[in-house]
Amino acid sequence: MAAAVFLLIAVNLACGSMVSAKNTFSIDYKNNCFLKDGKPFQYISGSIHYSRIPQYYWKDRLMKMYMSGLNAIQVYVPWNFHEAVQGVQDFTGDRDLEYFLHLANQTGLLVILRPGPYICAEWEMGGLPAWLLQKPSIRLRSADTDYMQAVSTWLAVLLPKMKPWLYINGGNIITVQVENEYGSYYACDYNYMRHLRTLFRSFLGEDVVLFTTDGNTDKEMICGTLEGLYATIDFGTDTRVTEAFKRQRRFEPHGPLVNSEFYTGWLDHWGDQHAMVDAQKVTKVLGEMLTMGANVNMYMFEGGTNFGYWNGADHDSRFRSVVTSYDYDAPLTEAGDPTEKLLAIRDVITQFGEVPSGPMPPATPKFAYGFVTLKKVGNVSSLLDLISPLGPVKSHYPLTFEEMKQYYGYMLYRTTLPRDLTEPTPLISPLNGVHDRAYVSVNGTFQGLLERDTTLVMNVTGKQEDMLDILVENMGRVNFGSKINDHKGLLSDLILGKDILTDWQIYPLDIDGAIVRGWPHSVHQKTPSQMKTDAGPAFYYGTLPPNGLAWDSFLKLKGWTKGQVWINGVNLGRYWSARGPQQTLYVPGPLLRSSLPNNITVLELEGAPAHLQVLFMDRPQLSTTVGKS
Repeated sequence: MAAAVFLLIAVNLACGSMVSAKNTFSIDYKNNCFLKDGKPFQYISGSIHYSRIPQYYWKDRLMKMYMSGLNAIQVYVPWNFHEAVQGVQDFTGDRDLEYFLHLANQTGLLVILRPGPYICAEWEMGGLPAWLLQKPSIRLRSADTDYMQAVSTWLAVLLPKMKPWLYINGGNIITVQVENEYGSYYACDYNYMRHLRTLFRSFLGEDVVLFTTDGNTDKEMICGTLEGLYATIDFGTDTRVTEAFKRQRRFEPHGPLVNSEFYTGWLDHWGDQHAMVDAQKVTKVLGEMLTMGANVNMYMFEGGTNFGYWNGADHDSRFRSVVTSYDYDAPLTEAGDPTEKLLAIRDVITQFGEVPSGPMPPATPKFAYGFVTLKKVGNVSSLLDLISPLGPVKSHYPLTFEEMKQYYGYMLYRTTLPRDLTEPTPLISPLNGVHDRAYVSVNGTFQGLLERDTTLVMNVTGKQEDMLDILVENMGRVNFGSKINDHKGLLSDLILGKDILTDWQIYPLDIDGAIVRGWPHSVHQKTPSQMKTDAGPAFYYGTLPPNGLAWDSFLKLKGWTKGQVWINGVNLGRYWSARGPQQTLYVPGPLLRSSLPNNITVLELEGAPAHLQVLFMDRPQLSTTVGKS
C-alpha cells in the first residue's frame, strides 16, 4: 500500500500550489481533483437516508459514519416524503431535513445532496409523488409541461431551503446532483435536463458544483450527462475499476475521478434470496479506487427501513416489490449496528488519511420481549364504518387509487354477483389490471387472490346478489425504468365468467388514521374476542406489557402469511413471512413505551396461524435460511 500513499501525496502536491480560500469548493480541471478552501480534497463518503431512520437515531448513525473515517455523507431528498399531498409540504419531525443537515455539520460531515426530483433509491415511485399520476397522460422525467410545472413548484420550495446549507455559504453541502441516473431512463430528453440545470442554477447560484450520476455504460452516460453538470459514474465490486474510470474520462477528460455509488451490498425483493456482498471484495475495490485518488461514495453505508408504504418495486419481466428492510448488507445494519464489513472498511480508510481516534459508538441495546398473543378484531369487510369513514364512491366501472386520491395502502371494491355460480367460475383480469394484489371474498368468505403479472384468474362460487368484495393492495410503485407511471388499484374491468363486473362501491381505507386515533384497542380491549381465525383479510390486536425498557427489537410473525404491522400507531411496514426472505420487522426502541402498554395491530391479508402469536426478538432474521441474516 506504500505505492498508494505516494500516489496520493503526488496528487496532493500537484494540486497544492493553489491559493487558499475560505468556504470555497470547486473542481480543479488542470490537476484532476476537487479543491476545498483552495486545497486538494478527496471525499470518502457513505449514503444514508434520513427518511429510512427515526429522527431519534440520526445523530447515532452519523457519529458512527464519522468514526468510520468518512468525511462526507450522501443524502437523497424524496419529494413524495415531503409532499404526499399536492401543495402541502412537511419538513417536521422525521422529515426535518435541515435538522439532519445540522446534525451532520455538528458531527463534522460534509454533504453530497441528491434532491432529485427523481431519486430511484428503491423508494416508492423513485421519490416522485403519486399525485402526479392524476394526469393519466403525464410523461414523467421529461419536459412534459404538467410534469415540469410540478417540478418547478417543488424545487422553488426545496432549493431555497438548501442554499444556506451550501459549503460556499457557510454550510456543509459541497456538491448537488441534478436528477439521478437519467441515462437509464428511456426518454433521453435533453430539454428536460437543461430545464433542471437552469432551475438549480437559478436557486443555488453559479458557484456550486452540480453533477450527474450514471451507470457504467456508454448509453447511460450519453443520455444522462449535460454540459455544465460534472459527469460521475457508479459501479460495484464486479467491475474493473480502471475500465469504469476510463468511461468517465471519455465524458469528463479532466477533473476528479468519482464513483458516486460504490455498492457495498444490494437490495432484496420479496421471493429473492437475501443479497450479500463479500466484505473482502468491497475493501479490495475501495482500496484500489482510493489509491487512484478517486472520490468514492459507498451506497449504502446505513440502509435503514422502508417503514409504512415507502418501499419501491422493480418491473423487468414482472412486477417485483422491494422488502421492508433496506439493510442492504451495508457496513451499518438496518438497526445501525457496526459490522465486520465496517471495521474492514475503516482499516482501508486508515491507510489514506487520519481516522478519528476513540472507540466506535456501540450498537444500540436490543431486547427480546418475547411472545404476545393477539386477538381477532374482525374481517376487513365488516369494519368499513371504522376504517372508511368517508364511505364508498359509486362508479359503473372501477376507479384507480389515483382517481380516488388514495395514493398508498389499500382500497376495497364491492359489487354483487350478477348470477348464481353453483360451479367454480373464473374471475379474470384479462388486461393484467390488478395492481398489485387483490384479495377476493364473497359474503365475507375468502375465495382466493389475483396478483399482478402472475395470477390473472381464480375461481368464484356464490349466488346471485351475493356481496363480492375485492381488497386491493398497493405494494409500492415501480421506482426504476420505463414503468414508473405505475397506477394502482383495478386499472381495467374484471370479468366473471361471461359477465363484465360493473356498479362498484369503492371504499378508500384510512387504516393508518383509524389506528393513530386509537383503534382497535380503544374499542375492543374490554371485549374478549371469541372470533374464529378464518382465512382472508382481517385485523388482529394485542398489547406488549411494559417492562421498564424501550429498546430496539425485531418482530417475527412465524406462521402468519402476509400483511402490515402497526405499533403504537406507527406503521412498521409489510411482512410476507410465507414468501421471504425477510422474516422479522425492525422495531425501533423510541416507538415503544417503557411504562405503558404497547399497542400492536396486525392486518393479515391471507391467513393467520391458530396460535395468533407474534415474537419480539433481540436480533433480526432477514433470510429464510438459518445462519447469518
